[in-house]
Amino acid sequence: MSDSDSSLETSAAVRARIDTGKPHSARFWNYFVGGKDNYDVDREVGDHIKEIFPGLVDVARTSRFFLGRAVRHLVREQGIRQFLDIGTGLPTADNTHEVAQRVAPDARIVYVDNDPLVLAHARALLTSTPEGRTDYLDADMYEPESILKAAETTLDLSKPVALMILNTLGHVAEYERARTLVSRLMAGLPSGSCLVISDSTATSEGMIAASDAYNESGAVPYYVRPVAEIAGFFDGLELLEPGIVQVTRWRPEADGPDAGEGVEVDAYGGVGRKP
Repeated sequence: MSDSDSSLETSAAVRARIDTGKPHSARFWNYFVGGKDNYDVDREVGDHIKEIFPGLVDVARTSRFFLGRAVRHLVREQGIRQFLDIGTGLPTADNTHEVAQRVAPDARIVYVDNDPLVLAHARALLTSTPEGRTDYLDADMYEPESILKAAETTLDLSKPVALMILNTLGHVAEYERARTLVSRLMAGLPSGSCLVISDSTATSEGMIAASDAYNESGAVPYYVRPVAEIAGFFDGLELLEPGIVQVTRWRPEADGPDAGEGVEVDAYGGVGRKP
Protein backbone atom coordinates (compact mmCIF):
# COMPACT_ATOMS: atom_id res chain seq x y z
CA MET A 1 0.00 0.00 0.00
CA SER A 2 1.38 3.42 -0.94
CA ASP A 3 1.72 6.26 1.60
CA SER A 4 -1.13 8.11 -0.10
CA ASP A 5 -3.37 5.03 0.02
CA SER A 6 -2.52 4.53 3.69
CA SER A 7 -3.30 8.17 4.42
CA LEU A 8 -6.67 7.88 2.66
CA GLU A 9 -7.49 4.73 4.58
CA THR A 10 -6.60 6.40 7.87
CA SER A 11 -8.68 9.45 6.95
CA ALA A 12 -11.64 7.25 6.07
CA ALA A 13 -11.32 5.35 9.36
CA VAL A 14 -11.24 8.60 11.32
CA ARG A 15 -14.28 10.00 9.54
CA ALA A 16 -16.16 6.76 10.15
CA ARG A 17 -15.88 7.51 13.88
CA ILE A 18 -17.64 10.87 13.50
CA ASP A 19 -21.28 10.84 14.62
CA THR A 20 -23.21 13.54 12.75
CA GLY A 21 -26.53 12.52 14.29
CA LYS A 22 -25.84 14.09 17.68
CA PRO A 23 -24.62 17.58 18.60
CA HIS A 24 -20.96 17.76 19.44
CA SER A 25 -19.15 20.19 21.75
CA ALA A 26 -16.31 21.07 19.35
CA ARG A 27 -18.70 21.65 16.44
CA PHE A 28 -21.16 23.52 18.68
CA TRP A 29 -18.37 25.84 19.90
CA ASN A 30 -17.12 26.20 16.33
CA TYR A 31 -20.58 27.44 15.31
CA PHE A 32 -20.61 30.00 18.13
CA VAL A 33 -17.22 31.46 17.13
CA GLY A 34 -18.28 31.78 13.48
CA GLY A 35 -16.66 28.64 12.09
CA LYS A 36 -17.98 26.40 9.32
CA ASP A 37 -17.01 22.97 10.67
CA ASN A 38 -20.44 22.08 12.06
CA TYR A 39 -23.63 20.31 11.06
CA ASP A 40 -27.35 21.06 11.13
CA VAL A 41 -27.75 19.26 14.46
CA ASP A 42 -25.08 21.50 16.04
CA ARG A 43 -26.62 24.67 14.65
CA GLU A 44 -30.10 23.63 15.78
CA VAL A 45 -28.92 23.12 19.36
CA GLY A 46 -26.87 26.30 19.16
CA ASP A 47 -29.84 28.35 18.01
CA HIS A 48 -32.04 26.83 20.72
CA ILE A 49 -29.50 27.68 23.41
CA LYS A 50 -29.05 31.20 22.06
CA GLU A 51 -32.76 31.71 22.63
CA ILE A 52 -32.39 30.54 26.22
CA PHE A 53 -29.15 32.41 26.92
CA PRO A 54 -27.67 34.64 24.20
CA GLY A 55 -24.69 35.33 26.48
CA LEU A 56 -23.16 31.96 25.67
CA VAL A 57 -22.05 33.35 22.30
CA ASP A 58 -20.06 36.00 24.19
CA VAL A 59 -18.55 33.28 26.36
CA ALA A 60 -17.31 31.39 23.29
CA ARG A 61 -15.93 34.49 21.59
CA THR A 62 -14.26 36.09 24.62
CA SER A 63 -12.77 32.79 25.78
CA ARG A 64 -10.93 32.69 22.47
CA PHE A 65 -9.60 36.19 23.07
CA PHE A 66 -8.48 35.11 26.55
CA LEU A 67 -6.41 32.34 24.99
CA GLY A 68 -4.60 34.86 22.80
CA ARG A 69 -3.84 37.26 25.65
CA ALA A 70 -2.64 34.47 27.93
CA VAL A 71 -0.32 33.03 25.28
CA ARG A 72 1.12 36.43 24.39
CA HIS A 73 1.77 37.19 28.05
CA LEU A 74 3.44 33.84 28.66
CA VAL A 75 5.73 34.25 25.67
CA ARG A 76 6.60 37.91 26.24
CA GLU A 77 6.68 38.19 30.02
CA GLN A 78 7.30 34.65 31.28
CA GLY A 79 9.69 33.50 28.56
CA ILE A 80 7.64 30.38 27.80
CA ARG A 81 8.50 28.70 24.51
CA GLN A 82 6.62 25.40 24.92
CA PHE A 83 2.87 24.76 25.06
CA LEU A 84 0.83 21.64 25.76
CA ASP A 85 -2.74 22.38 24.66
CA ILE A 86 -5.22 19.75 25.91
CA GLY A 87 -8.76 19.67 24.59
CA THR A 88 -7.70 21.48 21.46
CA GLY A 89 -11.04 21.66 19.71
CA LEU A 90 -11.47 22.45 16.04
CA PRO A 91 -8.90 24.70 14.37
CA THR A 92 -10.04 28.28 14.01
CA ALA A 93 -8.42 31.71 13.83
CA ASP A 94 -5.49 32.36 16.17
CA ASN A 95 -4.74 28.87 17.38
CA THR A 96 -2.18 28.56 20.17
CA HIS A 97 0.79 27.97 17.85
CA GLU A 98 -0.13 30.90 15.61
CA VAL A 99 -0.33 33.31 18.55
CA ALA A 100 2.87 32.03 20.16
CA GLN A 101 4.96 31.87 17.00
CA ARG A 102 4.06 35.40 15.94
CA VAL A 103 5.96 36.55 19.02
CA ALA A 104 8.52 33.72 19.26
CA PRO A 105 8.97 31.83 15.98
CA ASP A 106 10.90 29.09 17.80
CA ALA A 107 7.94 28.17 20.02
CA ARG A 108 6.90 24.51 20.15
CA ILE A 109 3.30 23.40 20.62
CA VAL A 110 1.71 20.00 21.16
CA TYR A 111 -2.06 19.76 20.73
CA VAL A 112 -3.97 16.94 22.42
CA ASP A 113 -7.49 15.71 21.72
CA ASN A 114 -9.17 12.34 21.27
CA ASP A 115 -12.02 13.51 19.13
CA PRO A 116 -12.17 12.04 15.61
CA LEU A 117 -13.48 15.28 14.10
CA VAL A 118 -10.58 17.26 15.56
CA LEU A 119 -8.17 14.59 14.35
CA ALA A 120 -9.64 14.85 10.85
CA HIS A 121 -8.77 18.56 10.84
CA ALA A 122 -5.44 18.23 12.65
CA ARG A 123 -3.34 19.12 9.61
CA ALA A 124 -4.55 22.71 10.01
CA LEU A 125 -2.85 22.74 13.43
CA LEU A 126 0.53 21.68 12.08
CA THR A 127 1.47 24.78 10.10
CA SER A 128 4.52 25.68 12.15
CA THR A 129 7.19 28.25 11.47
CA PRO A 130 10.49 26.75 10.25
CA GLU A 131 12.13 27.66 13.57
CA GLY A 132 9.43 26.08 15.73
CA ARG A 133 7.38 22.92 15.70
CA THR A 134 3.81 21.75 16.21
CA ASP A 135 2.48 18.26 16.79
CA TYR A 136 -0.91 16.64 17.41
CA LEU A 137 -1.59 13.73 19.77
CA ASP A 138 -4.72 11.64 19.42
CA ALA A 139 -4.79 10.92 23.15
CA ASP A 140 -7.14 10.69 26.13
CA MET A 141 -7.13 13.41 28.80
CA TYR A 142 -7.76 10.70 31.37
CA GLU A 143 -4.25 9.30 30.78
CA PRO A 144 -2.01 12.22 31.84
CA GLU A 145 1.23 10.27 32.12
CA SER A 146 0.80 8.84 28.62
CA ILE A 147 0.22 12.34 27.27
CA LEU A 148 3.38 13.64 28.93
CA LYS A 149 5.41 10.72 27.64
CA ALA A 150 4.21 11.22 24.07
CA ALA A 151 4.71 15.00 24.26
CA GLU A 152 8.41 14.46 24.96
CA THR A 153 8.90 13.76 21.25
CA THR A 154 8.33 17.46 20.61
CA LEU A 155 8.76 19.22 23.96
CA ASP A 156 11.70 19.30 26.37
CA LEU A 157 10.00 18.60 29.69
CA SER A 158 13.08 19.66 31.63
CA LYS A 159 12.24 23.24 30.61
CA PRO A 160 9.09 25.26 31.45
CA VAL A 161 5.89 24.37 29.60
CA ALA A 162 2.54 26.15 29.52
CA LEU A 163 -0.28 23.67 30.07
CA MET A 164 -3.42 24.99 28.36
CA ILE A 165 -6.81 23.45 29.30
CA LEU A 166 -9.51 25.76 27.98
CA ASN A 167 -13.23 24.98 28.05
CA THR A 168 -12.46 21.30 28.55
CA LEU A 169 -12.56 20.40 32.25
CA GLY A 170 -16.32 20.95 32.30
CA HIS A 171 -16.60 17.62 30.51
CA VAL A 172 -15.24 15.87 33.62
CA ALA A 173 -18.30 15.29 35.76
CA GLU A 174 -16.54 14.68 39.09
CA TYR A 175 -14.75 17.78 40.37
CA GLU A 176 -12.13 15.89 42.38
CA ARG A 177 -11.32 13.76 39.36
CA ALA A 178 -10.82 16.91 37.28
CA ARG A 179 -8.50 18.33 39.95
CA THR A 180 -6.53 15.11 40.05
CA LEU A 181 -6.06 15.15 36.28
CA VAL A 182 -4.69 18.69 36.42
CA SER A 183 -2.39 17.82 39.32
CA ARG A 184 -1.00 14.76 37.53
CA LEU A 185 -0.25 16.79 34.41
CA MET A 186 1.42 19.60 36.34
CA ALA A 187 3.44 17.06 38.37
CA GLY A 188 5.22 16.05 35.17
CA LEU A 189 6.26 19.63 34.33
CA PRO A 190 9.23 21.49 35.85
CA SER A 191 9.40 24.59 38.00
CA GLY A 192 8.53 27.71 36.01
CA SER A 193 5.82 25.94 34.04
CA CYS A 194 2.41 27.60 33.89
CA LEU A 195 -1.20 26.43 33.96
CA VAL A 196 -3.85 28.23 31.92
CA ILE A 197 -7.50 27.31 32.53
CA SER A 198 -10.80 28.85 31.53
CA ASP A 199 -14.26 27.36 31.77
CA SER A 200 -17.91 28.37 31.72
CA THR A 201 -19.21 28.98 35.23
CA ALA A 202 -22.45 28.57 37.16
CA THR A 203 -22.64 32.30 37.80
CA SER A 204 -26.07 33.09 36.36
CA GLU A 205 -29.43 31.40 35.96
CA GLY A 206 -29.10 31.83 32.21
CA MET A 207 -25.82 29.93 32.01
CA ILE A 208 -27.14 27.13 34.22
CA ALA A 209 -30.25 26.84 32.02
CA ALA A 210 -28.10 26.81 28.87
CA SER A 211 -25.91 24.07 30.34
CA ASP A 212 -28.95 21.99 31.24
CA ALA A 213 -30.38 22.37 27.72
CA TYR A 214 -27.08 21.39 26.15
CA ASN A 215 -26.76 18.32 28.37
CA GLU A 216 -30.27 17.23 27.42
CA SER A 217 -29.45 17.43 23.70
CA GLY A 218 -27.61 14.11 23.55
CA ALA A 219 -24.16 15.66 23.38
CA VAL A 220 -21.37 14.69 25.77
CA PRO A 221 -22.35 16.65 28.93
CA TYR A 222 -20.57 19.80 30.04
CA TYR A 223 -20.90 20.81 33.69
CA VAL A 224 -20.59 24.46 34.70
CA ARG A 225 -18.91 25.00 38.08
CA PRO A 226 -18.74 27.71 40.76
CA VAL A 227 -15.83 30.12 40.47
CA ALA A 228 -14.33 28.71 43.68
CA GLU A 229 -13.94 25.34 42.00
CA ILE A 230 -12.18 26.91 39.01
CA ALA A 231 -9.80 28.54 41.50
CA GLY A 232 -9.20 25.14 43.12
CA PHE A 233 -7.45 23.88 40.01
CA PHE A 234 -4.62 26.33 40.79
CA ASP A 235 -3.93 25.16 44.35
CA GLY A 236 -0.18 25.03 44.97
CA LEU A 237 0.59 27.43 42.11
CA GLU A 238 1.49 31.12 42.16
CA LEU A 239 -1.43 32.95 40.57
CA LEU A 240 -0.44 35.67 38.14
CA GLU A 241 -2.30 38.96 38.48
CA PRO A 242 -5.22 39.59 38.37
CA GLY A 243 -5.98 36.09 39.65
CA ILE A 244 -9.14 34.14 38.78
CA VAL A 245 -11.44 36.56 37.01
CA GLN A 246 -13.94 36.76 34.19
CA VAL A 247 -12.02 35.98 31.00
CA THR A 248 -12.70 39.49 29.73
CA ARG A 249 -10.98 40.93 32.82
CA TRP A 250 -7.72 38.99 32.51
CA ARG A 251 -5.09 41.50 31.36
CA PRO A 252 -7.18 43.28 28.70
CA GLU A 253 -5.13 44.82 25.90
CA ALA A 254 -5.81 48.38 24.80
CA ASP A 255 -5.06 47.45 21.19
CA GLY A 256 -6.39 43.88 21.26
CA PRO A 257 -9.21 42.46 19.11
CA ASP A 258 -11.66 42.76 22.01
CA ALA A 259 -10.42 46.14 23.25
CA GLY A 260 -13.01 48.26 24.98
CA GLU A 261 -15.77 45.64 25.00
CA GLY A 262 -15.91 45.10 28.76
CA VAL A 263 -18.42 42.28 28.33
CA GLU A 264 -19.69 40.55 31.46
CA VAL A 265 -19.50 36.80 30.86
CA ASP A 266 -20.13 33.56 32.73
CA ALA A 267 -16.62 32.27 32.10
CA TYR A 268 -13.67 32.58 34.43
CA GLY A 269 -10.00 31.85 33.96
CA GLY A 270 -6.54 32.45 35.20
CA VAL A 271 -2.85 31.63 34.90
CA GLY A 272 -0.74 30.04 37.60
CA ARG A 273 3.01 29.43 37.78
CA LYS A 274 4.59 26.34 39.30
CA PRO A 275 7.14 27.37 41.98
